[in-house]
Amino acid sequence: MRAIAGLWRWRHNPLRRRTDLVEAWVALAALVLILVAVPVAAVVTTELTREALLTSIRHQRESRHETVATVTRKVAAPPIDPDPETSSARDAHSRVLAHWIAPDGIERSGVVMSDLKAPDPGDRFTIWTDASGRVVGRPLDGATATTHAVLAGFGAATAAAGLVEGTRKLILWRIARGRYARWDQAWDKAGPDWGRTGTGS
Repeated sequence: MRAIAGLWRWRHNPLRRRTDLVEAWVALAALVLILVAVPVAAVVTTELTREALLTSIRHQRESRHETVATVTRKVAAPPIDPDPETSSARDAHSRVLAHWIAPDGIERSGVVMSDLKAPDPGDRFTIWTDASGRVVGRPLDGATATTHAVLAGFGAATAAAGLVEGTRKLILWRIARGRYARWDQAWDKAGPDWGRTGTGS
């Protein structure tokens, strides 16, 4: 609103400098870009990110397989973070030696993280493997993909708004430098005779 008011105020003002009008137009352009371009950037980024993540989810669901592993024995290991107040959920998982059947039908074994609180030999739990039976992470779910996409859109909107505002400030800084340079030239022309009687006559 200040940009529009500034343009209106400077329309027929006899004290208006060309740079005053440029400042007002730059402010109006920045306002329009922030109100129109920034939301568009956010929506486009959100949709593109969401589509990419959903494609990744489809690929993960095709290439990862849920299988049941059986505990052979618990592997004693200290938690990553010994402080229970700051430890992550991963620290609460148990490291166990387990065996499972890979999608190719071959039995595999290894040390894996289990969500069992007190694993005993013979206990069963779910793991995800690739086609060759190596343990991989759980496929991303749709809700997480949407959350990541929204965060990407918010980040794009913030970056776009920052770019617009930064450009506006840079232009105003250049205008102010030009003004100061012209004032210096005017003072140099006035010279040491400024204010003396008869100067300029």
